[in-house]
Amino acid sequence: MIYKNYGKSGDKLSAVGFGAMRFDITKNEKDNIELVHYAAQKGINYFDTAPGYCSDQSEIILGKALSLLPRDSYYVSTKFMPTNGSCKKDFIDAVKKSIDRLKTDYIDYYHIWCLRKMDHYELAMKEGMQYDALLEAKEQGLIRHIACSSHQPGGEIKQIADDGKVEGILMGINILNSHYRWRGVEACVEDNLGIVAMNPLSGGIIPQNEDKLQFLARGGDTPTQAALRFCISSPITVTLNGFSEKAHIDIACDVADSSVPYTKKDMEEISKSLGENMNSLCTGCGYCLDECPKNINIPGYMQFYNRKLMWGDSDDQLKGRLQGNEYSWGTLVSSPRSSECIECGMCENACTQHLDIIERLRYITNNIDT
Repeated sequence: MIYKNYGKSGDKLSAVGFGAMRFDITKNEKDNIELVHYAAQKGINYFDTAPGYCSDQSEIILGKALSLLPRDSYYVSTKFMPTNGSCKKDFIDAVKKSIDRLKTDYIDYYHIWCLRKMDHYELAMKEGMQYDALLEAKEQGLIRHIACSSHQPGGEIKQIADDGKVEGILMGINILNSHYRWRGVEACVEDNLGIVAMNPLSGGIIPQNEDKLQFLARGGDTPTQAALRFCISSPITVTLNGFSEKAHIDIACDVADSSVPYTKKDMEEISKSLGENMNSLCTGCGYCLDECPKNINIPGYMQFYNRKLMWGDSDDQLKGRLQGNEYSWGTLVSSPRSSECIECGMCENACTQHLDIIERLRYITNNIDT
């Protein structure tokens, strides 16, 4: 395992991190605990979770697993949204609740969670709000480091890094969208902040479409391995992976053990192959899902629209998919139709990738879902 310095913290973290949002909660809890212990045996020492993950079971499962390991053998990270509290006490209580669920005395990395625009960051920084609460929690020894989790463009991530308030930034970055956020990575390097990558496999798009993404592969890698190597071999400190079985841990750790950085030529070839539409793919993060007043399955529609952008499916091909399976057992089963969109903009405000969701739903309504 490769270990890297997390900014100025003095902590050396495993290049592969355990993203605890993929626990299979249909399994026996013992199996999930064993999965965490297997990751630790493979050299992973960074474990990331959050309230709400895995039907709100992730912190609890992870806490039970980590409590059986020496406390100085791992680093644990969790999060809380600035929009979910209204005063300092709310945020202190959230920290204490996570500490209790994680069965620890302190949290190593606590994130201001899910910054999708600068308004969210500014809310966290208001007097008497989340940042003030986290400073107090840090003084009390409840947390060791204050970080943030961002889904913003690279320029906005740079603003946060340059503001000097946080010690590290967790961002959604991968080989497909890197040009959208790489400016943020560079800013973190310049400011000596820790960098953690989430969605290194583009929300599952890469492993699910390896046959179409063979151009990503280099030196015998599969596209999935290539995507992991892209992040692991870069200045990114930790690359989070959502594990649900031991084989996935093996793949990520093997990449870390043999990681060779991409050359400039490699990246030029990959960038050329990706084309202009790759940055417009929906990764299915789901943050828009609860925002739609008409309960339209927006992530389902956007993943459906990905086929047009990524694979060039014709409108007739997409119509066939809708008629053949999407409405009967696919991602859009039981969803209100795209035509019910009232163009309120709530989904676009929530979108972590700033996609033109309304226009895409309108296109589907007029050309495909007719």
